[in-house]
Amino acid sequence: MDRVSSFDEPLKKLLGGATAKVMAEHLDLHTVGDLLHHYPRRYEERGKLTALADLPLDEHVTVVAQVADARILMFNNGRGKRLEVTLTDGSGRLQLVFFGHGVHKPHKELLPGRQAMFAGKVSVFNRKMQLAHPTYQLLDASDADEATEAVDAFAGRLLPIYPACKQLDSWRIAKAVDAVLPSAQDAVDPLPASLREGRGFTPLPEALLKVHRPQTKADIEDARARLKWDEAFVLQVALARRRYADTQLPAAARRPVADGLLDAFDAKLPFTLTEGQEKVSKEIFDDLATEHPMHRLLQGEVGSGKTMVALRAMLTVVDAGGQAAMLAPTEVLAQQHHRSITEMMGELAEGGMLGGSDRGTKVVLLTGSMGMAARRQALLDLVTGEAGIVIGTHALIEDKVQFHDLGLVVVDEQHRFGVEQRDALRSKGKQPPHLLVMTATPIPRTVAMTVFGDLETSVLDQLPAGRSPIASHVVPAKDKPHFLSRAWERVREEVENGHQAYVVCPRIGDDAEEAEGKGGKKAKAKKAAPEEDGDKRPPLAVLEIADELRKGALAGLSVEVLHGRMHPDDKDDVMRRFAAGDVDVLVATTVIEVGVNVPNATAMVIMDADRFGVSQLHQLRGRVGRGSAPGLCLLVSEAHEASPARARLSAVAATLDGFELSRIDLEQRREGDVLGQAQSGVRSSLRMLTVIDDEEVIAAAREEAVAVVAADPELKHLPELRTVLAALLDKDREEYLDKG
Repeated sequence: MDRVSSFDEPLKKLLGGATAKVMAEHLDLHTVGDLLHHYPRRYEERGKLTALADLPLDEHVTVVAQVADARILMFNNGRGKRLEVTLTDGSGRLQLVFFGHGVHKPHKELLPGRQAMFAGKVSVFNRKMQLAHPTYQLLDASDADEATEAVDAFAGRLLPIYPACKQLDSWRIAKAVDAVLPSAQDAVDPLPASLREGRGFTPLPEALLKVHRPQTKADIEDARARLKWDEAFVLQVALARRRYADTQLPAAARRPVADGLLDAFDAKLPFTLTEGQEKVSKEIFDDLATEHPMHRLLQGEVGSGKTMVALRAMLTVVDAGGQAAMLAPTEVLAQQHHRSITEMMGELAEGGMLGGSDRGTKVVLLTGSMGMAARRQALLDLVTGEAGIVIGTHALIEDKVQFHDLGLVVVDEQHRFGVEQRDALRSKGKQPPHLLVMTATPIPRTVAMTVFGDLETSVLDQLPAGRSPIASHVVPAKDKPHFLSRAWERVREEVENGHQAYVVCPRIGDDAEEAEGKGGKKAKAKKAAPEEDGDKRPPLAVLEIADELRKGALAGLSVEVLHGRMHPDDKDDVMRRFAAGDVDVLVATTVIEVGVNVPNATAMVIMDADRFGVSQLHQLRGRVGRGSAPGLCLLVSEAHEASPARARLSAVAATLDGFELSRIDLEQRREGDVLGQAQSGVRSSLRMLTVIDDEEVIAAAREEAVAVVAADPELKHLPELRTVLAALLDKDREEYLDKG
């Protein structure tokens, strides 16, 4: 078998169809190479018991513990029986429970004093942590043959605990790894020999053996150090090649022009730019003046003035004879950007119109729901060059849209845009246009180096004067229902003081949505919360909550809804009336998460807040406190006090620092999810590297990668590195590095 193909061997050849199917469907493992790169999450020492006191609620866990007590209890007048087993490890106790016919085998085997590995999902019953019907493997079998086998397998050895799933326990994965481990000898080593020797790394086959079957803790350290480097280095080489290829592309330099549109705009600004805005603008202007395309990421907290910086860049490009396009993720946001930009520019946005400035240009809006006449005019203005600036949704990317001379593309909220869409817009320029990507999600430096590694980064970290503080509190609706009543009273108080409020729900609701398929409401409920086992109610819905509030807690106030299934004209109408102060309370989905700006809105209640991610909650909260009055954000949740979900909400309530929250977010996510859903191509390549902890490894790997690519852009002298890159970043995955 040649060196590459043993890693490409399908798992079903070695493990049998049933196991291979579970691995493919639930763990995304398809080949021998995939399984060899499915590393243990941690290791247990024989005889050392896990801390039961630290078990996370609602997670699938594997523990090694000792049976303290086991008893059979009858219920239903003796018709039903259950086996309750108490485990101990010195730090805490854990209850196991088995029902019905499932009690016989564990009752014989789980005797006091026995030690075993147990796997199951942690839940709470009668205020006690428990595992219901866990799978287990005895570590001290009584049968002589079994005992010998168990001792051979476990004595004096570190037990690898693998990321597992309900259908496949950690120890079954360990057995599967044993079957493919001989193939580790065929691993293709991506590190150049000079780098490997210079840094004293363990050879790759040895690192794979040590990570799966370590004899000592030093083995684990060696293996981890080596495997982290591989991941960081291969990823950084892919990014460095992408940056190198970008520097080879031609672009028209767009240099500022004296006494042009930008100068006229700056002269009429009613405030001075912050130092941060000046600094970032200079970085962008320097990039625009070069003859290869700018690729810059502009990150800044909600309200830090990113739109102003982007607008000044667009005006510079218009001054230099080009056009600029701004892409927004939703129609609501595109319309809002169009409104705020035309308001900021005044008569400068009416070029060629009666009363417009002779230095002005046309600013047009292009969205999918526009009427034919308005759309035809907008398309004409773009192709003739009459419109210098266009703002729109992905409707901008359609084949029909032609530009006179596209010089700059600004993408707002990058993570909502697919790569193909960005490339399609980029291909509309005579030469590749300059690219400015904006995000209000603060990104730690390591993540910027990894996820956005092909973009130069600028950060706006000062808030403009006049922004108000936001108080945030968790409202435990289940434990303390009167807290929720008080939350609605607070909303009413804000409205009585002349302000407005948002109520955010995870779902839209209504029968049209819920009766998809024969299952009606229940089918949809299951669909709405795929992570649940059907034991939790579906997430709260906009239409239901709005109805309840109108009839109950907020009766008499003007309550309106906003969600993605509404007709765009209706959405815009509601948003305009809310902005004008005619609507007291807006009940919405996360359609308001990005860019909605109503300074008079001071309160936000987020229902089922535990169903949202940390950065999403931070984004939503940024919609209040935008004026002179202080903001209030209430995070309503039924999550158990000891759950990770509640810990997440408490972290959000405790700080307004987005960079701090983005660190917490990363620390709390499970391995492999660091790069987010949209990064799935890259995500599956990061098994060992944790972006948040391995800053030094990533920074060093980036330096080495840049040097390697500068010396040999095609990697002609590094065939092994080329092979690994090709396997890891097949065409689709390579595309993901364009930050879709």
